[in-house]
Amino acid sequence: MTITRKTITKTALGLVASGALVFSLAACSMDDTSSTGSSSSSSSASSEPSAAATPVASLPDLSKGVDTQVAVDQSFVDALTSLGLTPGVVGTATFTDGSFAFPITGGNVDYYDPASDVRPYVQGEIDHDGSGLSLTAADGTVVELTDFRIDPGESKLYGTVTANGTVAAEDAYLFNLYGGSLKPLQTEGDNAILEGTTVHVSPDAAALLNQTFKTDAVQDEMLVGVAKITVATK
Repeated sequence: MTITRKTITKTALGLVASGALVFSLAACSMDDTSSTGSSSSSSSASSEPSAAATPVASLPDLSKGVDTQVAVDQSFVDALTSLGLTPGVVGTATFTDGSFAFPITGGNVDYYDPASDVRPYVQGEIDHDGSGLSLTAADGTVVELTDFRIDPGESKLYGTVTANGTVAAEDAYLFNLYGGSLKPLQTEGDNAILEGTTVHVSPDAAALLNQTFKTDAVQDEMLVGVAKITVATK
């Protein structure tokens, strides 16, 4: 499926959480996103909880869904247009009514009392295997960003980068997540919904895209869009 510039409107890309875990993303995402570097093979491992530490809330299995959505800001659309890039979806991802959606396929999240000595106090990962987005240039070059993995403790999103069918990087650091504009938690049936986290291009992703497309138009920390989070609690 290919998405033209006309069909791209402001929509949302986000993470997922539930209950108190949702609010923790707002607190954490302003703390760790300034750090740069390559991919991480373990989630939020900068400080292990003590043996006596017990999570306030725990979601051991996120395979019940539902999805992470991406809303693209107009400034990012303009940047893609200046590069002559056409975005599209990969695998099980969809684009409907101006919204990208990436199904949540697994993961787990633990939330510790912020007053405790456990840091980061949100730990785990949120997986989106088998889906992603593509960027196609006029010369036929195609870059796919897939298999997103969100680390709520680091406030970062990782994924696999493929260029013209060849894997360029696995578990690459793609986006930063800032929670300063998060809205209060909403519930809809058995789902918890959070919206407002902003998504920004990581320095690693900016460098890789600029190198691939032979440009300098993709800036570190470029705003991509706003996050919307929907997670099944049962």
